Amino acid sequence: MQTIYRHRYLLLFSGCCLLFLLVTGLPSSGPAATATAAQGSPAPGTTIYIYRGHTDWVYAAAWSPDGTRIASGSRDHTVQVWDATTGQHVLIYRGHADWVRGLAWSPDGRYIASASRDQTVQVWNASTGHRIFTCHRHTDAVNAVAWSPDGRRIASGSDDHTVQVWDAFTGHHVLIYHGHADAVTSLAWSPGGKRIASGSVDGTVQVWHAATGHHIYTHRGDLQLVMSVAWSPNGKRLAAAGYDVEAWDASTGHHVWIYPGNGPITMTSVAWSPHSKSITYGTGIGTVEVWNDVTHTHTMTYSGHADVVCDVAWSPHGSLIASASKDQTVQVWEA
Repeated sequence: MQTIYRHRYLLLFSGCCLLFLLVTGLPSSGPAATATAAQGSPAPGTTIYIYRGHTDWVYAAAWSPDGTRIASGSRDHTVQVWDATTGQHVLIYRGHADWVRGLAWSPDGRYIASASRDQTVQVWNASTGHRIFTCHRHTDAVNAVAWSPDGRRIASGSDDHTVQVWDAFTGHHVLIYHGHADAVTSLAWSPGGKRIASGSVDGTVQVWHAATGHHIYTHRGDLQLVMSVAWSPNGKRLAAAGYDVEAWDASTGHHVWIYPGNGPITMTSVAWSPHSKSITYGTGIGTVEVWNDVTHTHTMTYSGHADVVCDVAWSPHGSLIASASKDQTVQVWEA
């Protein structure tokens, strides 16, 4: 059964590439977004606009900390940054030589770290596209990247089974976490910055000290493999998506709830609302589900996508959700 799960994972996140292009991103007029103007107070699930700038699957979408911009990473090898209110294009970053799988904004909103199947993490200016440096420490495709809350460090997870933690502006190595037995697919820093949760194809979420790499506990559950992991903004809970979506006490690992899936790898991504009261997750059938974490009730289903939803991200102000899809779009809608 694990072979089936891994095969499906590889269909979404396969292989690696040794070629690296030293090409920096430049501002561009770029492709336009398809915009839908909101009338009055839009109902939950109302599509605000659809961004169609990419020419292949969109793996990642990330809001800037001030909520004014969205960065999206694609199998077309680009990261595109665009206005989160109008969908108007800002720049295209072309520094990667292969699929872009993960994105993270620095806490001050000045920089973006992008993770790629080209085995690199690249840090660059979010306004100009000027590349600051490239981290070459992984030996296989890099699937996930996360910036520490204080902005000083970056963690990256790879098909090489490791998580690397390094200085965010010099690339100086801090530590390597070797706890996983298979590809690391996702990462999340605790809001206080002292712990990291890493999810893997090995079916576990492991929580460990960000400064020392000391293992704290492992959550196994019924996930089979972990596609996404998210720490609630209040720091109290962790959630992960895989065969199903599960949440547990972030300090103890004690199970809290489970949203069962309808088949293997139906849950592709998971994100908490800024107030930690709601959770959203993307599915392999093209929908995004929203649940209330307090009442454990289903709130709504967004069905705007025509294919697998690869990533979901809640806006910093909590009123909008951005979802990235295999259908080559990023859709922004009322939460």
